[in-house]
Amino acid sequence: MIEKEQHVLVIFPHPDDEAFGVSGTITSYIKQGTPVTYACLTLGEMGRNLGMPTFATRESLPTIRKKELVKAAGEMGLTDLRMMGLRDKTLEFEDDNRMKQLVTDLVNELKPSLVISFYPGYAVHPDHEATARAVVSALGEMDPTFRPKLHALAFANNTEEELGKPDVINDIKHVQQEKLNTMRAHISQTARMLEMLDEGIEKNDPEALKWVTSEHFYTYTWEDS
Repeated sequence: MIEKEQHVLVIFPHPDDEAFGVSGTITSYIKQGTPVTYACLTLGEMGRNLGMPTFATRESLPTIRKKELVKAAGEMGLTDLRMMGLRDKTLEFEDDNRMKQLVTDLVNELKPSLVISFYPGYAVHPDHEATARAVVSALGEMDPTFRPKLHALAFANNTEEELGKPDVINDIKHVQQEKLNTMRAHISQTARMLEMLDEGIEKNDPEALKWVTSEHFYTYTWEDS
């Protein structure tokens, strides 16, 4: 059983970031009756994929990805979706204070007991890393008495070697279909992976099944920084 929270705030830079790593967790919280807010910083308008077969263009992709994000939210049962309006693949160049203030404003408004985002230094993509830095910086300035927990996704090649095994493992088998549907909602970006995933699930391949049976996080502590 997933731990009960007062309010969960999810902060990622791109549409589909939530689908792969946390959509089962988001759906589980919503089914439990926990309010969830997803702040998606960009529309992923610079995504390299244009569908398989191609159905998007560079000009149409932002509109398509916005529609996909709304559809994904619906698949999870998410009603509080915030599109924050920043530009894809530029977050590393945003003013650090502006990014930190964006996070602070969300936390002050929503007063979450849990924030979910990326782990700084282990999130690979520059937009992921910029998001992680802003979240850690904003929460780090809060009074520890009122600071929400931070569950962070980390998937760099050296993650377990340096951080150890994830300490939060959420069983999502009961929402496996919702996770698959959320991933399918982002079809402009996920078609090839879904093809491989469906094949692996059909063959009971452990590497495929792990995507739809559990989601793993690290509890970030400010001694880590």
